[in-house]
Amino acid sequence: MEEAKHFIGGRATAPASGESIDVIDPSDGEVFARIARGDAADVDAAVRAARAAYDDAWGQTSAAERGRILSRLSLLIAACGDELARLEARDTGKPLREARADAAALARYFEFYAGACDKLHGETLPYQAGYTVMTVREPHGVTGHIVPWNYPLQIFGRSVGAALAAGNACVVKPSEDACLSLLRVAALAAEAGLPDGALNIVTGYGTQAGAALARHPGVDHISFTGSPGVGTLVAQLAAEHHAPVTLELGGKSPQIVFADADLDAALPTLLAAIVQNAGQTCSAGSRVLIERAIYAPLVERLSAAFDALRVGPSALDPDCGPLINARQHRRVAQFIADAERDGVRLAAQGKIVAEAPRGGFYQAPTLFIDVAPQHRIAQEEIFGPVLAAMPFDDEAQALALANGTRYGLVAGVWTRDGARQLRLARRIRAGQVFVNNYGAGGGVELPFGGTGQSGHGREKGFEALYGFTTLKTIAIRHG
Repeated sequence: MEEAKHFIGGRATAPASGESIDVIDPSDGEVFARIARGDAADVDAAVRAARAAYDDAWGQTSAAERGRILSRLSLLIAACGDELARLEARDTGKPLREARADAAALARYFEFYAGACDKLHGETLPYQAGYTVMTVREPHGVTGHIVPWNYPLQIFGRSVGAALAAGNACVVKPSEDACLSLLRVAALAAEAGLPDGALNIVTGYGTQAGAALARHPGVDHISFTGSPGVGTLVAQLAAEHHAPVTLELGGKSPQIVFADADLDAALPTLLAAIVQNAGQTCSAGSRVLIERAIYAPLVERLSAAFDALRVGPSALDPDCGPLINARQHRRVAQFIADAERDGVRLAAQGKIVAEAPRGGFYQAPTLFIDVAPQHRIAQEEIFGPVLAAMPFDDEAQALALANGTRYGLVAGVWTRDGARQLRLARRIRAGQVFVNNYGAGGGVELPFGGTGQSGHGREKGFEALYGFTTLKTIAIRHG
């Protein structure tokens, strides 16, 4: 059985404690590998390795050369895409085609940020006579990255790719539920020529390794993706040494469908937005708001689509894979049970295939209709394949429903009315609004982040580079 170690200072490193954590395949519930159980000592070693790299080899690497290294890494990731996808699929349970898309997205992140390395410019500012004033963007130094289990490859790419491009040295704490693909990427980074210590990975539990990383005084910036509750704890720990924090904390994203929408175009996207990765997606379209004039026919079509969904192990490449672990499986099942107990109408469910191993964490995709706006399945992030449908009568009510949760990450608007498109896009509280589409195919170039309890700060696109740098003003008096 594989015994994975940390990656610190350019090499595989055993945990200081000598302890390990079982890695469980969500498709069958069986242990198939072990990872190092990191603690504060391992995090400290990784931070010291990152600081040494930042103060020496990596810190002295020109922007152009950083770009060349990241470009080589992008090519290596692409060449090893199938290997990475299979690691990701087994670790997370997601269908293989989705894992392959994640690996391709990772390669694209590093391709994008490789090209951005030498294009992060400062400015000259008009000031008093006799002065030249300029701004320069400088890396924070050592950045910490706490990566969740739902999209390890993609979230690593959008976070670490931008941080390395800006010149930071990185320490990454992946989720204990899914980190094998990232350990492989770290080895590829060394092969691409990234100096020892510029990228370090410490595996382990969030309460130990994650907390140690967030509170470490040698970490100059923290990027965290996860739940609002844990995000609050991370921010509190980072505040002990005044490190800035980027938080992406999930959502309860609405898709608003008006009577004039192209329903043939909308339907497959409405379905994919909640079924992808078994609904374990921060930006999942977990609420569909439908204009009353088309509510019944669209619900009928959604019900037929849900009934046709098949759930199974990742190797079968089904419509929907298992949930990540037993705890998440129980949580999602409880949401469904609570809704049924409260009399919420269950309109349709997918089917778990006969070939699905009995020990897997499978949940049939579930469509609830006529959901009251204040019911918990319309307000809380379930993080599973559960869609809540509700009708609206006019644009004002649609907007009120869309903005009626504590989250504000993503929204979709389906209408042919151009004026309505712009009105809603401007008035919906969300970091991203998609009109007649949803997610834009991943959109490496598109800044991503939220408002309210969806967090703050932006990752992806060029905007992420600003978050991983600090602005310095230089004023020269020359007479």
